Amino acid sequence: MSEPAGPSDAVLDVLDDLRAEGGELDVLIGELSPAQWGTATAAPGWSIAHQVAHLAWTDTAALLAVTDPEAFAAEVEKASAAPDTFVDDGAEAGAVLPPAELLSWWRDSRVQLQDALRAAPAGARFPWYGPPMSTASMATGRLMETWAHGQDVFDALGRTRRPTDRLRHVARIGVRARDYAFAVRGLEAPAEEFRVELTAPDGEEVWAYGPEGAQQRVTGPALDFCLLVTQRLHRDDTAVRAEGPDADRWLGIAQAFAGPAGPGRPPRAASGTDPGTSGGAA
Repeated sequence: MSEPAGPSDAVLDVLDDLRAEGGELDVLIGELSPAQWGTATAAPGWSIAHQVAHLAWTDTAALLAVTDPEAFAAEVEKASAAPDTFVDDGAEAGAVLPPAELLSWWRDSRVQLQDALRAAPAGARFPWYGPPMSTASMATGRLMETWAHGQDVFDALGRTRRPTDRLRHVARIGVRARDYAFAVRGLEAPAEEFRVELTAPDGEEVWAYGPEGAQQRVTGPALDFCLLVTQRLHRDDTAVRAEGPDADRWLGIAQAFAGPAGPGRPPRAASGTDPGTSGGAA
């Protein structure tokens, strides 16, 4: 009997991009002094150490979901018992570790997760805090979180990073999470599909989603859209535009992550945030 097929080339491409996204952030934080790990980020109460601890904690949770679904179910029960605090609690527990130990944890957890996802059979699905995830969805979700929390770290250090085509994964999950953003707020999602057209980082290619003739439309730079759906930037501080009342309402509540709706970041004019700094929710 033949062995189950592994991930497709398309899934392997996502995994390669996930590895590259983690590697880019690793280069930056690997150079930090112990004192810099305590630098505050735009997420209230979160330092750089909290951001990395959250990534390590979530990668570890994802690894458990992939390798031991029954054990992961127990973690979901813990999360359900404390829906408003379990994310912060996980970050806080990791943030108190010595920086070298925390960095080693994140490195190990993301490598082990990569290995587990690459070994997963075709068609595999894994439990998660939201709906079950395919290998591609799990990898895309981890890439989105790595990019978003990495943005907080880059911003906290006053560093600028060049946007890459890896943002297409973040944009896609943001578009696909449209109905979830309504549901998590107890709102009925619009019945009709939207057209979303995003200008890629090269300034030329357009990433398009949804029917071309849709009345409800969203347009703008892919980077701004990704910052918006990960709640790293208030919509007033983006060049993302909506045509139609439903599309406009979506941009006010969009989120690409599972779990309760976050408060988002205030407009820069209201918060006094430096214009070069992106905002965002933890």
